[in-house]
Amino acid sequence: MDAKEPLSTEKDFYLAEFRARSLGIVMTDPVRDQLELKRILDELSENQTRCVLISGHAEPLAPWTESLRSVGDSQIWPGEIWRALDSAGRVGVVLDQKGSLVGFDAGSYEGRCRELAVRLRLSKVVWLRSAGGIFDENGERVSLADCEDLRRMLSGSRSAGQVEPDLLHEFALMLEQGTSSINLCSADGLAEELFTYAGSGTLFTRERYAEVYRLGLDDYDAAAGLIARGTEEGFLLPRSENEIQSVLSHAFGVFIEGRYLAGIGALLPYNEAGMGEIASLYTVTRFSKEGVGGHLVSHALKEASRSGFERVFACTTSQRVEQFFLRQGFRSVSVDEVPKEKWQGRSPSNRENVRCFARSSAETTK
Repeated sequence: MDAKEPLSTEKDFYLAEFRARSLGIVMTDPVRDQLELKRILDELSENQTRCVLISGHAEPLAPWTESLRSVGDSQIWPGEIWRALDSAGRVGVVLDQKGSLVGFDAGSYEGRCRELAVRLRLSKVVWLRSAGGIFDENGERVSLADCEDLRRMLSGSRSAGQVEPDLLHEFALMLEQGTSSINLCSADGLAEELFTYAGSGTLFTRERYAEVYRLGLDDYDAAAGLIARGTEEGFLLPRSENEIQSVLSHAFGVFIEGRYLAGIGALLPYNEAGMGEIASLYTVTRFSKEGVGGHLVSHALKEASRSGFERVFACTTSQRVEQFFLRQGFRSVSVDEVPKEKWQGRSPSNRENVRCFARSSAETTK
């Protein structure tokens, strides 16, 4: 299946996150599409993202960079890598898989990659392998995992697919020792993994705690992109430019570990009616199993209660979204039971396929 082409807003969001950062890319298997990988690396270089390409041999690194460094035979290799990155934007690092290396304690190649990433404090490590990410016992991709998940995989209480336990052990250590995140994916899926909300492999983080807070100016680009995607997919109602600005002005988001935007929503006020509208509720695909939608609704209900709104409502044309709101304790109501202001400037035909739902703001979500 062809890799998913990221929307420009998605890609821009991630490029902004990677700018002026250093990524480690571990190459373990031959790359089938060398031109595509070169295109991605060139794009990261143009974005001022420093790439440290890591392999146990020099040959796999040669197509991607003219700057190669052998680690372990020098006491100043971190400084040498810094200087090479400063002049070339990316550097290939050869880690001997068997011999003794100066400054390295681990005997395995996976352990030495972990020590290098931690020593350089790389902001992200991407581990490329032809099999891609982790798949569970049902064949479904595990798109997100944290240290607790890794411990369960290592104990055998959770499926890790065909991933070697030694690699998972090093991933757990890498996260515990300071690496922010690790992506396990194939080279063919690298663009989708780095530049889309859905990803193609498995993203490993330390913890998956979720926080909800109001979006700030720097979050608006990503939020607008999510609204555009949700509208394109038919989950969100189309909105005018002014309406989108209103949504962003009242928007909040769920952030995993305080940094990964997992979903957005807004509570639009209808003061005269004493109601609030839950609008533009959308969850990032990668985090769809994290209860993000429930977090967003709970936050909206608390905001509505604090604002003195006795009831909240939501409108959709999507059967899937309809079922979600019913599970959250909403009941179906007619379009006449929501504030008339909601329909101002809209033709009657725009209301024909809209389904509306409402509930008390004081009730607890299911």
